[in-house]
Parts: sequence; C-alpha cells; structure tokens
Amino acid sequence: VQLQASGGGLVQAGGSLRVSCAASGNILSINAMGWYRQAPGKQREYVAHITRGGSTNYADSVKGRFTISRDNVKNTVYLQMNSLKPEDTAIYYCFADSGSWSRYWGQGTEVTVSS
Repeated sequence: VQLQASGGGLVQAGGSLRVSCAASGNILSINAMGWYRQAPGKQREYVAHITRGGSTNYADSVKGRFTISRDNVKNTVYLQMNSLKPEDTAIYYCFADSGSWSRYWGQGTEVTVSS
C-alpha cells in the first residue's frame, strides 16, 4: 500500500483547509484510513480515522470541527478542517491499516494556522 498526502498549506485562524490521502497498491486489504499529526516539539497524535464500513472516530480536540470522509472510486480519504486554530498547526500524516498487522504511512503534509 502506498499513500500520497496532499492539500496542506497556510490558513488564518478560523479558516478551513482540506487535506487528501490517495491510496494505491493493495487497496483491497485496507481496513481503515486516517490521520495523525505532529506539531513542532510534540509527539505524534491521533486525529481521526474512517473504517471500510464507514464508521468514523475523532480525537476530542478536533471533534465538531474536522470531518473525515472517503471517495471509494478515487481510493482517497479527505480530512475537512474547519474553524482552524493555531494549535492545529502540524504536519499531518495519513495512515492505512491493512490486514491484521500492517500500518502504512504517507509522507505528511504541512498545515500552518496563523493567529
């Protein structure tokens, strides 16, 4: 499984941004896809994920502001981020869980929220 993240950028606080993660390769093996993020000087933290069945889950810090969705035709997962805050500034990494044991990571896309 290969993952290609895109869509990061610079946005003002209160604004919106959408990041995307396109999967290729053995996509039929993917059970779930989602996002983590890592802010400067901090550990990587979970953001959200969506399962093959369409169930979603969010970190409390983004609940109500971020929405994860998927396009099965394009094999792409999206993270719509609204009401962005400076503390959302991070590199966003998409992941895909495949089979029982494997987790694949994308290269990361940088999101900067200015105050």
